[in-house]
Amino acid sequence: MEIRRDIIDVLKRWMISENRKPIILKGSRQTGKTWVMREFGMQCFEYTAEFNFDKTTELAEIFEKTKDVKRILNDLSLFTDVPIVSGKTLIIFDEIQECNGAFNSLKYFCEDASEYHIIAAGSLLGVAIKKKTMSVPVGKVEILSMRPISFKEFLRQSDEKIYSFIENISKIEPLPEIIFNRLSEEHKRYQLCGGMPEAVVSLLDNRGMGVVENVLQNILDLYTLDFSKYADSIDIARINNIWNSLPSQLAKENKKFIYKVVKTGARAREYEDALLWLEEAGLVYRVFCVTKPAIPLSAYRDIAAFKLYAFDSGLLRRLSRLSPEVILSGHLGFIEFKGALAENAVLQSLLPQFDEKPCYWSSENKAEIDFLVQTASLIIPIEVKSESRVSGKSLSVYHAKFAPEIRIRFSMNNLKQENGLINLPSFLVDWTKKIIEMI
Repeated sequence: MEIRRDIIDVLKRWMISENRKPIILKGSRQTGKTWVMREFGMQCFEYTAEFNFDKTTELAEIFEKTKDVKRILNDLSLFTDVPIVSGKTLIIFDEIQECNGAFNSLKYFCEDASEYHIIAAGSLLGVAIKKKTMSVPVGKVEILSMRPISFKEFLRQSDEKIYSFIENISKIEPLPEIIFNRLSEEHKRYQLCGGMPEAVVSLLDNRGMGVVENVLQNILDLYTLDFSKYADSIDIARINNIWNSLPSQLAKENKKFIYKVVKTGARAREYEDALLWLEEAGLVYRVFCVTKPAIPLSAYRDIAAFKLYAFDSGLLRRLSRLSPEVILSGHLGFIEFKGALAENAVLQSLLPQFDEKPCYWSSENKAEIDFLVQTASLIIPIEVKSESRVSGKSLSVYHAKFAPEIRIRFSMNNLKQENGLINLPSFLVDWTKKIIEMI
């Protein structure tokens, strides 16, 4: 089974762009970057010439000898069985972090050979750039984020009719009960596997939860090996400590990141490099508190106060050792951490929809808004509830203080709008921006 990825539509628009630059596909390990590049090549080009700098180390010599693009292409042609023809061949540079010369050559492809379609990706590329073992050709490349499979993509594969129904919603009104219930079931299944492609395919192919659990655990084990292999020795234990503390950080009522939860006596300055490593590896998202909900949000961040989320809610579930049966049964003891998973999943879906990264707002321990998102002219407060019960005063406190035009609450209640408050069922988070535009 192959999951149709929305990012291929983005690449198709890039392909025909007049001001096209080489693309760097940046994302966490195991999110399907190589598959997407190959699938894009198969769908849109006569030929795909793939060069893997980890498998074929001799390729590096080509870029050490010259910066002339024509000569580079001539030499590369010796390592592929397909012709390299402008407009007809997609050129893939995979595991490009292994060859700084190839990375730098993207600048010259942009300047001297923009007629060629170049797409590059690599494992832990963000880490390599941050460590300055590689330098980004500023202004000469486009960077495209590769994320886990979204619920929207999952639903399109699992139930295309329901997906089409949601895609065609044109006004804010309650969903038919049969649609609501079906979406709830599919969303619960998605919560089990998360968005890692191999886990999604295993679940949708009905291979059993045992296989899904093994896939997720193998990915977590791979990440642990990456910590040891790619991080500085002084940071390895600290990275592990932060990563393994995620479930306990998010399970707290106040989810602000606390260093002493990582390790007794831990201080911020000791762990900052480890935290940055996890961010650059794409494994965590840091959401900052803002002192004032104003445009631009980034100008009002308190960099000392933040919450930390996993980049994939399925991996977070497995990292916390939460069994699938607990999610499926709705066990009463699961209520607190269920809220943490719900928040993580909402953030994961909001990030691709808004240019500015979400923040959160807190008011002297009296109220806290889970997320604030910025549109062109609005700051929209977002509250996340994991169930249909929506008690709590935070959104009311915020509304009384700032009078926002729009408020959003995610819960398991049906879609509706009343007095500027939009209730969105949690399974519609991927359609948030579209629904806002309906107002």
